[in-house]
Amino acid sequence: MFEKIQLILSTFIVIALACSFYFSFRSRKEKNPNKRGLYLSKMNIFLGIMLLLIAITQLFFFTDSNLRRIFGIVCFLLGFFNLFSGIRSNGIYRRLRDQ
Repeated sequence: MFEKIQLILSTFIVIALACSFYFSFRSRKEKNPNKRGLYLSKMNIFLGIMLLLIAITQLFFFTDSNLRRIFGIVCFLLGFFNLFSGIRSNGIYRRLRDQ
């Protein structure tokens, strides 16, 4: 049971990593600043999701140690901040695009 959940989480981590890379490259190639910001916000959202998934795997699916706990909490906080700032930035750039 736990192995299947770990496999699913690992798959989602790889998908989030690929999407983060994709939007990072798209933002670097884009000339329009509004589209560039929109791509960066999507990159932050996927990076936040990836860090949250890594934190979940570190906190719940491996043997418990203080270092693993600290690493999981740091990944959780960074992931939550990236997800929040990405959603906030996405809303701002979408409003700018619609004007």
